[in-house]
Amino acid sequence: MEARKIKKGIYWVGAVDWDRRLFDALIPLPDGTSYNSYLIQGSEKTVLIDAVDPTMEPVLMARLDDLAVKQINYLVANHAEQDHSGSIPAVLARYPMAEVICTPKCKGLLMDLLRVPEDRIKTVADKETVSLGDRTMEFVHAAWVHWPETMLTYLKEEKILFSCDLFGSHLATSDLYVTDESRVFEPAKRYYAEIMMPFRTNIQKHLDRLKDYQIELIAPSHGPIYERPQFILDAYRSWVFDPPENIVVLPYVSMHGSTRQMVNYLIEALVGRGVSVQQFDLSRTDIGKLAMALVDAATLVLGVPTMLVGPHPLAAYAAFLANALRPKTRFASIIGSYGWGGQAKEQIINAIPNLKVELLEPLIIKGLPKEEDFHALDALADTIAEKHASLQ
Repeated sequence: MEARKIKKGIYWVGAVDWDRRLFDALIPLPDGTSYNSYLIQGSEKTVLIDAVDPTMEPVLMARLDDLAVKQINYLVANHAEQDHSGSIPAVLARYPMAEVICTPKCKGLLMDLLRVPEDRIKTVADKETVSLGDRTMEFVHAAWVHWPETMLTYLKEEKILFSCDLFGSHLATSDLYVTDESRVFEPAKRYYAEIMMPFRTNIQKHLDRLKDYQIELIAPSHGPIYERPQFILDAYRSWVFDPPENIVVLPYVSMHGSTRQMVNYLIEALVGRGVSVQQFDLSRTDIGKLAMALVDAATLVLGVPTMLVGPHPLAAYAAFLANALRPKTRFASIIGSYGWGGQAKEQIINAIPNLKVELLEPLIIKGLPKEEDFHALDALADTIAEKHASLQ
């Protein structure tokens, strides 16, 4: 398997996982993914940045063989998660002189997760540099993007940012570089929504820090390399800094049609008031699509039928997901139906403490909606439209 040249002495030696469809036993991967690893040959030292998922260890080794790599001096571990680090033990076994470079927090994780020997690890401070001879690496600590030990590696002479998970995309492609920005935008946004959005405020700080660097290439740990970095930098700045848009995200479940009638009516009422709606039937929704919708939405309305005495489990899961992702949503409400009673509304409200939202008066009704219930849905639509207008 051939390594792929980026610049003289700089190669992609990673692996494309065309067939993987689930990450962390949770996250859908409709487009597969890649585990990027990069080899840099300096005049005095050779470095490998990231080691691939352990399932792809033979691919990494074959690409190193293609380059006839006899010695690796440094193995940079930007992140301890196993899709980045899982092949570190194999690399260290093959190259006994190699020393792992990572943050102090990463050191402990590598020892715990992979049993990397302590004497094979060198920790670096924020903005510390390491020379390869004619090339210099600068390490930028990026805590909580998306783990506490994450760092980025900047190759100063070539102005390449090896950005770890930041700016990544779960996208299996034969293209080394982004050749179609419209094709990459959705996987990159999905990646941000599912993995990075909970750390939005941290990412804001790190984006501001990156303004101090001249960046000609962004080489992430997943997905193709950005030859035009401004494309993904602008996208991230929009996702993390821009105010939410005039959008309602409406995930719902309906067991016997009552909640569905309420959802249908509210959608029409909102559209009639100039509000965009993205609706998701939770019995068949790709949670990645739901996560992407939450990136820009001003309001979340959950359609929640009562099952036994609490919310339907799929509606409870949607609330749990939104709470974990912490979008910049400003408003939330709940609509739904029950048969004989329960605490669905209270349990959903208690499930979203991380959402810094104004709770708009929920509407939980008994049985099928009646005329007064439709009037109440009109009032909710009026309130949402007014709240959105105040954001403009």
